[in-house]
Amino acid sequence: MTYVIAQPCVDVKDKACVDECPVDCIYEGKRSLYINPNECVDCGACEPVCPVEAIFYEDDLPDDWAWYKDVADSYFAELGDLGGAQAAGPSGKDPEQVTALPPQGE
Repeated sequence: MTYVIAQPCVDVKDKACVDECPVDCIYEGKRSLYINPNECVDCGACEPVCPVEAIFYEDDLPDDWAWYKDVADSYFAELGDLGGAQAAGPSGKDPEQVTALPPQGE
């Protein structure tokens, strides 16, 4: 099991969660952040600091956002396991489902 970042993060990317993550598993795409399910240790440190409440334990994802678990899986299937988000830097890309979303917060 792991934590998942859902729609409230799209076009926001506050990054308070990145500062809190003890294992550096939160990666930056073009429009959203993503938690690597292979690197996350399920500590939950990221969830309470998210100002837009976008982070959920995967079993607690609202039904409307359940597809974000698959989005994270596809993001890391393409990106790979890089062993740490800070060293990897922003990828500049998102899975197609996120790219297709209308701009948020405008």
